[in-house]
Amino acid sequence: MPEDADIAMKTRFAPSPTGHLHLGNLRTALFNALAARGQGGTFLLRIEDTDAERSRAEYTRDLMEDLRWLGLHWQEGPEADGTAGPYLQSQRGERYATYFRSLEERGLVYPCFCSDQSLRLARKAQMAAGQPPRYPGTCARLSPEEVQERLARGERPTLRFRVPRGRTVVFEDRVRGPQRFATDDIGDFIIRRSDGTPSFFFSNAVDDALMGVTLVLRGEDHIANTPRQLLLLEALGLTAPDYGHISLILDEDGGPLSKRSGALSLRQLHRQGYLPLALLNHLARLGHVYEDDGLMDLDTLAARFDTARLGRAPARHDAAQLDHWQRLAVAAAPDAALVAWLDHEAPVPAGQGGALVAAVRDNILFPADLNAWARRLFAPEPPLDEAQRGALREAGAAFFDAALAVLEEGPEAFPDFAKAVGRASGHKGKGLYMPLRLALTGVPHGPEMHRVWDLLGPERVRRRLEQARDLSAA
Repeated sequence: MPEDADIAMKTRFAPSPTGHLHLGNLRTALFNALAARGQGGTFLLRIEDTDAERSRAEYTRDLMEDLRWLGLHWQEGPEADGTAGPYLQSQRGERYATYFRSLEERGLVYPCFCSDQSLRLARKAQMAAGQPPRYPGTCARLSPEEVQERLARGERPTLRFRVPRGRTVVFEDRVRGPQRFATDDIGDFIIRRSDGTPSFFFSNAVDDALMGVTLVLRGEDHIANTPRQLLLLEALGLTAPDYGHISLILDEDGGPLSKRSGALSLRQLHRQGYLPLALLNHLARLGHVYEDDGLMDLDTLAARFDTARLGRAPARHDAAQLDHWQRLAVAAAPDAALVAWLDHEAPVPAGQGGALVAAVRDNILFPADLNAWARRLFAPEPPLDEAQRGALREAGAAFFDAALAVLEEGPEAFPDFAKAVGRASGHKGKGLYMPLRLALTGVPHGPEMHRVWDLLGPERVRRRLEQARDLSAA
């Protein structure tokens, strides 16, 4: 359906609650949310839970919680406004039944008793003959008497849609341009399973039309579904949305995204400490081009989102690039958000969480990093490995005696302290700053020392210099 200026944009995200959100379906949700938000339209959430065996209510709850955590709030759907509900497909059976009856009354569908095994053999034979695999129409030729006989025997058929022959389905894909599919290559397809539940082809298309969806952005693996759904909506007299099929996400090596390479659930990424802004900025650029390479908030990402900028080539997920956005998001995060990363066992004195974050913000990506710095800076003594202990011994006890003597003079800032220690000890450059950093932090690199100095305070600095002196003399 061409976009009309008088028709408000409405997009949707329609997940099946059979698992947690991962980067692939999360990006689909994001693109649809950005398209609607950027046009002042509506982002709809629909739960496609007709697969009773695999769908779980807890997954529905979790995915809604995850979307809200990311800031992808839906304006229509479960727990939101909307007049086209219910928004769980498991509650829409009566609506589907009405449309099934309409198709049956007009002879546009027929019951199919073919077994899975016979269908597999037919597909195998077609492929061996170089033909596109499609349903051969076996049950389309059954007489009414044969149908009744098989029903009387207790057989439970599926319901197939009769695809008209000799036609070409044409549509304009919002990402991939003009598309043409010959109906002779499609084959009659199932719209109702043998247990009476609707297939994806049916419920997905019908609900998009009934809920007034104007644009569907989904993975390119669905592009062959589109002509089927357009034929179905035409037969039902329902208005089809525009479709845009986005590229798939590959891993860094060009293979399918796996758990090893990045297909972690959003829940796992959340637990690791990735911030919503990092994930949004990373995903928004997987298959979409922004002119601005800087960190953007959700409103800016939406304002600059354009389906014309969606690429056709597969998008590559790079874990290092996600960490780049995490680094920028951490830098932009308020102190309070990072203080919340501290676990209850972190040895941070009361009221000093904000000061710790301010000191080490440039040296952390995740909660584990912040908690490691908390232990390193506030534990009774910093942990040191043998190489670091060797560096303290190389500096020598006299160096730390000189440092302690300078500390007694009450220098207010680390640069003044370090210069005075250099004059008193004769050390300079790395020979001056490295042993001081090791003594105060326990590591040879990290936050700027003036921040560490302010955070530790004179008494903690004194104790650590005394420990370093004792270690250097051992």
